[in-house]
Amino acid sequence: MNQALDVITIGEAMAMFVAQQPGPLSQGETFVKRIAGAELNVATGLARLGLNVSWVSRVGDDSFGQFVLESLQKEGIDPAGVTLDGRYPTGFQLKSKVENGTDPIVEYFRKGSAASHLSPDDFNLELFTRARHLHLSGVAAALSASSFELLDHAAKVMKKAGKTLSFDPNLRPVLWKSEAEMVEKLNQLACQADWVLPGQKEGQILTGESSPEGIAEFYLSRGVKTVVIKTGADGAWYQTASGEKGAIAAVKVENVVDTVGAGDGFAVGVISALLEGKTVAQAVTRGNKIGSLAIQVQGDSEGLPTRDALGEA
Repeated sequence: MNQALDVITIGEAMAMFVAQQPGPLSQGETFVKRIAGAELNVATGLARLGLNVSWVSRVGDDSFGQFVLESLQKEGIDPAGVTLDGRYPTGFQLKSKVENGTDPIVEYFRKGSAASHLSPDDFNLELFTRARHLHLSGVAAALSASSFELLDHAAKVMKKAGKTLSFDPNLRPVLWKSEAEMVEKLNQLACQADWVLPGQKEGQILTGESSPEGIAEFYLSRGVKTVVIKTGADGAWYQTASGEKGAIAAVKVENVVDTVGAGDGFAVGVISALLEGKTVAQAVTRGNKIGSLAIQVQGDSEGLPTRDALGEA
């Protein structure tokens, strides 16, 4: 419990069953079990790069919950902030197989899950303040009102303690009561962050601005230090509070296998590089590279590289 941490994050993990045959999920007969969860994907990617990472959540006292705990152990992620909750189940999802680079169909079975009962009671001051950086995502914010309260409390405490914060909107409109509530709550978190990492379409929804420059200005004018916007096949665009800006071309991929997890891989690259003191341009370049690796394999985190596999000088 006394080990210094590089990053701490909060989120939900689910068992994920991926169909082994293309086509409608209703016709799938064989599935492979993997693990899914945006924040856990980021934690996994950072841990594979050698960072000390803790992930905070709740899992059910069931086989899926045990699967999550075993995955943390396998990846070397600190489980100190995970509560085994015997009252509620661990969520799971079904995912279709696609072979043409389109987005797969995903069906979620997460309502009432253990993670949806996250609350400020899950905030352990000693654990959180051992980390120098907090990463938050809009997925955990959307799970429940109490989960949002936990994220907001963690952001406030960590910011006051002089830690850095990153935020990936990761929009999940279906989990919110309304788009207006989603925009209000996610911007409340985003404007507490040092680094905000939206996709361009997400940024348009959250800010009402259509251009990367407009999206960036929205957040920079509210105290954010760096905004990095994923611009799809074009790559990414960034702007900082000091006026530095630029576009970084995407890494071309000939065979896109599974697009899910690309944004999480991008976040891994940007966060890890910035924590290492690299420039924003270098960080975005690494984000593009890891995002490109993530989409070349089946699974949400299977393509996230180790430090050696990243191949940077």
